Amino acid sequence: MKGSKLLLLLVALCLSAAIAAEQTCPADLDSKCDGGASDDWEGEFFPGIPKIKYEGPTSKNPLAYKWYNAEEVILGKKMKDWMRFSVAFWHTFRGTGGDPFGAPTKVWPWEDGTNSLAMAKRRMRAHFEFMEKVGVDKWCFHDRDIAPDGKTLEETNANLDEIVELAKQLQTETNIKPLWGTAQLFMHPRYMHGAATSPEVKVYAYAAAQVKKALEVTHYLGGENYVFWGGREGYQTLLNTDMKRELDHMANFLQAAVDYKKKIGFNGTLLIEPKPQEPTKHQYDWDVATTFSFLQKYGLIGEFKINVECNHATLSGHSCHHELETARINGLLGNIDANTGDPQVGWDTDQFLTDIAEATLVMSSVVKNGGLAPGGFNFDAKLRRESTDVEDMFLAHISGMDTLARGLRNVEKLIEDGSLDELVHKRYQSFDSEIGALIEAGKGDFEMLEKKVLEWGEPTVPSGKQELAEILFQSAL
Repeated sequence: MKGSKLLLLLVALCLSAAIAAEQTCPADLDSKCDGGASDDWEGEFFPGIPKIKYEGPTSKNPLAYKWYNAEEVILGKKMKDWMRFSVAFWHTFRGTGGDPFGAPTKVWPWEDGTNSLAMAKRRMRAHFEFMEKVGVDKWCFHDRDIAPDGKTLEETNANLDEIVELAKQLQTETNIKPLWGTAQLFMHPRYMHGAATSPEVKVYAYAAAQVKKALEVTHYLGGENYVFWGGREGYQTLLNTDMKRELDHMANFLQAAVDYKKKIGFNGTLLIEPKPQEPTKHQYDWDVATTFSFLQKYGLIGEFKINVECNHATLSGHSCHHELETARINGLLGNIDANTGDPQVGWDTDQFLTDIAEATLVMSSVVKNGGLAPGGFNFDAKLRRESTDVEDMFLAHISGMDTLARGLRNVEKLIEDGSLDELVHKRYQSFDSEIGALIEAGKGDFEMLEKKVLEWGEPTVPSGKQELAEILFQSAL
């Protein structure tokens, strides 16, 4: 009997060990199931949240896609290839909920309150688990968001290298790659007057060294693009600013980036992200048209494309659709930061895009552009300050992805119906005439056109049919 009891006890112990081995260790700093080695965490960061799947429009499951079906073919491409979705590391994993009027509100379970290398590694693993669960295979990063600053540039670069090696390992395991990387040239006090436009030559040089390293890291990780967002490349007042000199410096900086990109064999696209102001009073790449003019003036056309951020578009007094079309017709549309602002708030709120009509207009530009590759949609968007549950991270991305997917489906309806395209075609059909063809070929001289006016008499101007256009558009929503 004693032998039997001992055997049963051993079996029970073995079963307990097996069950314990199968249990998922939650990413909770109070948990001891990782043996207390917080920098070597092996547990799940999002226990209880499954991989997000497509369930269709009738699903009531908030943790499911209703409109985004990655493998479904729409207008000749899979949805995932139209979208090329990316998770922004900074907003998703470094966003705290803090604002100028209040303290941070988000303290995720895996955070320990430090900016250590160990914390950076744990955060990176959480990031990759999140991407796998939402089904996104691209990510974007600032150098200083993924790795902490050191006391010197050498120490800072060493920190970055250590985190990048972990990211490279995780990418190999998951087949996730960067959509783009960038250097954070706006947060550190050294950049208070700008980076490429700083009046201090040592700051200009430091920014160059930082971009050099960020380009190397992006290339090493297999990034497809590299972004320049000049949040402090502008001025607060012209009274102390030599604008021409600063613009010349910025152009030289960007040309040096082009040269170094080619030197290291990085074939990714260089992108400029316009924004009118905030934090500066005036930012030099105010909008797409201003950026296009800058690139033309300094001979940089062909070296750069544009990353359009929808919230930046509205801050500059345009719609996102306007900025996308301005970039597209000039051959500059390279990437989209998918977000939106609040029309009642005059700053960059970086909200997830949930407006179906706006998403439809955005996707119409993308479809006309033939897609965005090697660019894509980066969710440069953050949870609201009051949204503090881990689940909210998933709900926000699901909502943003579904909104753009629904926009794509609406564009398909508009194209199949054809009525809106026909309305636009009819508005310009007079230019399909012989005289119209001469004008569009640049051969419509004033003397010839004057003779035609004398022959024709007063022109009859037809209705623009804006109300009908709006009805046709709304019918697809």
